[in-house]
Amino acid sequence: MVKRSQGEIVKVSGPLVIAKGMRDADMFDVVEVSEKKLIGEIIEMHGDEASIQVYEETAGLGPGEVVISRGTPLSVELGPGLIGEIFDGIQRPLDVLVEMAGDHIARGAFAPALNREKVWEFEAVKKAGDRVVAGEIIGIVQETEIMEHRVMVPPERSGVIVEIASGRYKVTDTVAVLEDDRGQRHELTLIQRWPVRIGRPYVEKISPTEPLITGQRPIDTFFPVAKGGTAAVPGPFGSGKTVIQHQLAKWAEADVVVYIGCGERGNEMTDVLMEFPELSDPKTGFPLMKRTILIANTSDMPVAAREASIYTGITIAEYFRDMGYSVSLMADSTSRWAEALREMSGRLEEMPGEEGYPAYLGSRLASFYERAGIVHCLGPAGEERVGVLTAIGAVSPPGGDLSDPVAQSTLRIVQVFWSLDSNLAYRRHFPAINWLTSYSLYQTKIDDWLDDQISPDFSRFRMDAMALLQDESELEEIVRLIGQDALSDADRLKLESARSLREDFLHQNSFDEVDTYTSLNKQFKMLQLVMQFYYEAQKALSQGADFDEILKLPIRDDIARFKFVPEQEVERWFDQRKEKLLDEMSGLTH
Repeated sequence: MVKRSQGEIVKVSGPLVIAKGMRDADMFDVVEVSEKKLIGEIIEMHGDEASIQVYEETAGLGPGEVVISRGTPLSVELGPGLIGEIFDGIQRPLDVLVEMAGDHIARGAFAPALNREKVWEFEAVKKAGDRVVAGEIIGIVQETEIMEHRVMVPPERSGVIVEIASGRYKVTDTVAVLEDDRGQRHELTLIQRWPVRIGRPYVEKISPTEPLITGQRPIDTFFPVAKGGTAAVPGPFGSGKTVIQHQLAKWAEADVVVYIGCGERGNEMTDVLMEFPELSDPKTGFPLMKRTILIANTSDMPVAAREASIYTGITIAEYFRDMGYSVSLMADSTSRWAEALREMSGRLEEMPGEEGYPAYLGSRLASFYERAGIVHCLGPAGEERVGVLTAIGAVSPPGGDLSDPVAQSTLRIVQVFWSLDSNLAYRRHFPAINWLTSYSLYQTKIDDWLDDQISPDFSRFRMDAMALLQDESELEEIVRLIGQDALSDADRLKLESARSLREDFLHQNSFDEVDTYTSLNKQFKMLQLVMQFYYEAQKALSQGADFDEILKLPIRDDIARFKFVPEQEVERWFDQRKEKLLDEMSGLTH
């Protein structure tokens, strides 16, 4: 029985409302505030007084107005109809709200997250009399042309199926009846509800070993993120955080993408909404939206709703993970989510931490990122269904200052750090990932995988290339002091080869049809050609070749053009250029 509680407002302070008479309510219960039924969540209880975080504009509210608890925690609806939708931070479908209220959504407007009228074709994979356990798949719904929605037994249920039938159902219709071990019967519909602040259960977590292939050369080759891993993209305004997030959403090797625009500028969310339905998914040929869910919380929406959007997004991502899919979650940006925490903490008059952020900022960030991972999903013993959830969060420290508390707290938690550099962005070098300050703690495991799956030389070339870039940084200091002419030919070759690495390999054009995505095989071939030029040039110099003649070799233009060679021509093109490189170098020493 749902326990409802009714009280009245005694204080309003921005998104914080304090109500008395709420003794029967519980922490994190959802409440309806005033006759407008604004959605809120209880975040503190003191006796019969509840502190409520309201997820809508509170202007005009005053003491004495009614507050009613729904008796349930803030939860999301999970079922067919999520894919391709755009929700706000508390999972209201924005397209439905716009139809109801026009461009300016009225306060208190409500619509169920899942369409109650749409009919789905349910195909049962179990039959009456079958014993099932929590998480076991009992049926299939073809949600989009490319997404099979696997209907699972809810995590808290198990028993024997009494009734089940294939057919056409609405999400609220009963598709199966389950009898538990106590003889109680439970009707199963296509909808599950799950509290957003509690991670969905699983059997066990597995250590990540494979890379999440993104097609972005600086990431896949130098700073890879593992499937089921965590990564952060900090950087100042204009350094390309959002473009990187969009690229990962488009190209990362994932079955489902959950994109959370948390406190984003409206035009950036508009770009996503305009692009994704038109973008062709490289794996299927269908629009990218056929496997994407968007959570939109723009900067002009109430600040408090930013906090809910992060939890709403990751709970939806966990649901698809539990089906056995690989899910990528993009959160852009967690700094604006932290600002919502800071505002609420200030209004609750809590003791502030660094720069006014709450002292529990780190633990809240950790509780978000720890929900990523590779897991053995709930289900029957021996089925071994594996689900993957990779979490990638953008961080927007003021002025790109990485000593910002949000950036520092995030770096202590995540395993991959893609440091965006305003100087690189100013020089139009994108992605502006600084190769000297970025890192990946998955590197050793992924090197083993790349050496095994792509080429035994992959990690060797990568380490040599990284050493070359570090040498370039040291040599640039010398050049600033005494000029390039004072360098030896061997050092000048290092500078030229490092420049080739930067411009011909690390620089990638997100808006070019070919260069926007590079397979691992092509990445290896590109890196090999750059490094082969360096090795052969070193050899030629030692045999008396003229440095200026090496720089004039026509193969250098070919290396620069490699990034624009279509995938189907890579092998033939590489073999020809490798032979040309050896011929031109040998011509210098004869």
